[in-house]
Amino acid sequence: MWFDALTPIRFLLRCLFVPLLLIALVPTLLSINHWGRSVRVGRVSLEEFMIARWSWFLCRVFGVRVGVSGEVQAGPVLLVANHVSWLDIQVMHSAAAMGFVGKAEINRWPLLGFLARAGDTIFIERGSHASSADVSNALVERLNTGRRVAIYPEGGIRPGDNVGVFHARLFKAAVEADCLIQPVMIRYMRNGRRDPDMTFINNENMVMNMLRMLGRPVSDADLQFLPPIAPDGRPRRELARMAQDAVTAAFEGERAGA
Repeated sequence: MWFDALTPIRFLLRCLFVPLLLIALVPTLLSINHWGRSVRVGRVSLEEFMIARWSWFLCRVFGVRVGVSGEVQAGPVLLVANHVSWLDIQVMHSAAAMGFVGKAEINRWPLLGFLARAGDTIFIERGSHASSADVSNALVERLNTGRRVAIYPEGGIRPGDNVGVFHARLFKAAVEADCLIQPVMIRYMRNGRRDPDMTFINNENMVMNMLRMLGRPVSDADLQFLPPIAPDGRPRRELARMAQDAVTAAFEGERAGA
């Protein structure tokens, strides 16, 4: 159960950090440009460093600690992940900068919609074949410039107790760009077991879910970058199935608990 005696205390303490999160967003957005990509901070660009640090901070404010295993491929690469929570994007961004394909509704979300636009997210209208074609073309263009782009091929946020079917439509972009496909597994753990309350529950909207998250106990995001898959002329449905199998195997691995 997500509500306990400490919920009001967690909520109040985390709310104190929300203004700092908004303040830290300003220099992050200022780094998302050609200049930010040209300045180096260690092995990464200033843009990537700022996005990763801000995303890590956002995850901690909402009670999520991120643990990363595996190596994210340098671009061009199509990252394909299962989808459990709206925080998945920030969890992945905390490990590496990348573009995303997201549902059109994200564009209307508080704060995250603004950040998604600033990060040049490609928005897709669910159920629209014309939108899917435009997104596929935009994906190919991004990949051809040597960038990482991430998609959630299940088609939406799921309850988080298993991995859904990976739809093959957007895998076409990796075939046309002839780039690697890297499966990515995300799961949220608490007390050694998968945390079922990280997703939307009880018909929550975005604001309701964010408020609930501010009061929840800490969860650990297990983020695994799995070995990449080369297209090698395979049909996109086969590539989707291979990626789904890899993510499912990792999701059901020993750290998932009973």
